[in-house]
Amino acid sequence: MKFIETKTILSKVKYGSSWYGVDYNMNLYKGCPHRCIYCDSRSNCYHIDNFDLVRGKENALYILEKELTKKREKGVIGIGAMSDTYNPNELKYEQTRKALKLISKYGFGISIDTKSDLILRDIDLLKEINSKNNVIIKFTITTPNDKLSKIIEPNVCASSKRLQAIKKLSDSGIFTGIMMNPVLPFITDKEEDIKELVKLASKFGAKFIHTYMGMTLRENQRDYYFHKLDQHFIGLKEKYIQYYKGRYNCVTPNYKKLYKIFTDECKKYGILYNMDDIIKAYKGERKGNEQMKLF
Repeated sequence: MKFIETKTILSKVKYGSSWYGVDYNMNLYKGCPHRCIYCDSRSNCYHIDNFDLVRGKENALYILEKELTKKREKGVIGIGAMSDTYNPNELKYEQTRKALKLISKYGFGISIDTKSDLILRDIDLLKEINSKNNVIIKFTITTPNDKLSKIIEPNVCASSKRLQAIKKLSDSGIFTGIMMNPVLPFITDKEEDIKELVKLASKFGAKFIHTYMGMTLRENQRDYYFHKLDQHFIGLKEKYIQYYKGRYNCVTPNYKKLYKIFTDECKKYGILYNMDDIIKAYKGERKGNEQMKLF
């Protein structure tokens, strides 16, 4: 793996803490090998050349520790929003594991996005951080169908393995759930699949599912996605062009009906789906545990 220079690791979020209660963002790797056909991080606005090639960041842990010592607010650090921090290189370099040790040392919380069950390696550190601050783990699962997941997310462990990882994390006391994002129009927006995924989420101990019931398409992300549609879903590209006409935000055609079905199923199984409720639950759960210890 090639290493590139970097000046900073932590950045204060610009949109407030409305997105999963995250206060800071951190990406230890640049690029991602998952080759998900829909990935928004391919967009030109992120300025990542050759996105499929993973690069590490030189002196990342040294820079991270310096930045952690200077932060007054022991907030929640979001990890993996742009590039999955549990890519195969992590097995050798352990950048993420070492960063978690520093985050625990300085008492910060974490919010991790991933599609990899490699995260199970770090349950010990996740539990350690959870004893001091807030922890939320979010697995992206776009479909309950393993065969379909291998087409749209070719280099990722199957959906069933991600569900099993959720079960292990949840059983360990880690607040874990699902990002059902994106929902690919005409591919993963089937009523029966959404119902099945919510049912499986309940079975495997997920505390929440969040979705915006659509996808984004812009610039070279669109080009890559359309190329993959021509390979795996013949004729569907033309349907996208006709229906969305170059739009950026592409919600599913039957958005209102599907979202109602989705929320009804979540209520049925007692799974959170509203962002504010998710944030309150994982942050409030820790406060409740602290009060119990106090008494």
